Amino acid sequence: MDGLNVSIAFFFLVVGVCQVLRWLSKRLLSPAAHGCLAREFAGSFQLSTSCLELKMLMEIGPWGGGFGLDVVLTLLFLLSAVHGASFDGASANPTVSLQEFLLLESSLAATVAKLLAQGVGTGTGWAVTRLYWSWELTQLHFIQNLIAPECSSSIRASLPLAALVEGSCSFLFHLVLLKVRQSHPLCRVPALAATVTFLTYTAGPFTGAFFNPALATATTFHCSGSSFWDYIQVYWLGPLAGMLAALLLFQGNIPRLFQKNLLYSHKSKYKVPKAKVAVHLEDDKPQRKRKGGKSNSEPRA
Repeated sequence: MDGLNVSIAFFFLVVGVCQVLRWLSKRLLSPAAHGCLAREFAGSFQLSTSCLELKMLMEIGPWGGGFGLDVVLTLLFLLSAVHGASFDGASANPTVSLQEFLLLESSLAATVAKLLAQGVGTGTGWAVTRLYWSWELTQLHFIQNLIAPECSSSIRASLPLAALVEGSCSFLFHLVLLKVRQSHPLCRVPALAATVTFLTYTAGPFTGAFFNPALATATTFHCSGSSFWDYIQVYWLGPLAGMLAALLLFQGNIPRLFQKNLLYSHKSKYKVPKAKVAVHLEDDKPQRKRKGGKSNSEPRA
């Protein structure tokens, strides 16, 4: 369990460093630079390092650390909740940034800047985690440092099934995100953390359940066993298709591409009962008669 304690301390250290980075960038940079660059870099760095360390615990922990999958899933839920509470509005996910662009919530320049910051942050997190593993602070890190150069692909299913799994994970994640994104953080954060934990538990044995192209690129693209085009289909095209399907189902359209609602008709929720309309018409008739009577009773010249 000493290795698990070191990993938990590493998680706390990473979150603390990223919080300091967010605090400094908010005071030193313009709002646009903070929102598009620093905030996304910090969120992607935090997510990348945590995911790599958790992946190591999930693969080596059961036979090298003496703890089971339940411990790792509990850590995953808690870390997902911490990420959701501390990201300060950052998505750290290219499909989420593209979704904001398609919803007309972000400009093209801001979206491109976010994607670049996410790529740099994820790559930096991978490099820092590899350096941390090279120190071999625990037996788990010693084993991971030995097997890291010979890592195998996270795709453990046929290519169509793997792309379908990643697309389905992205579809469900974005549906929940669209539903709760305007909710209070006390509701939004646990809902998203529970969704991530459930998807990782169910889809992890097939593809690793990344449903985040930047995170998958840093984590598994360098591993042998699958070609670069296989990785693109599963970890980029699959999540993008799932995001588009979720957006279309939730909105009925994609605002950036077309305004017409293809799935839902905008009908008024409130209907006036016919009986009330008839009563109003009957009430108007005497008034019209009275007005007509007055005009007829006036003396003519």
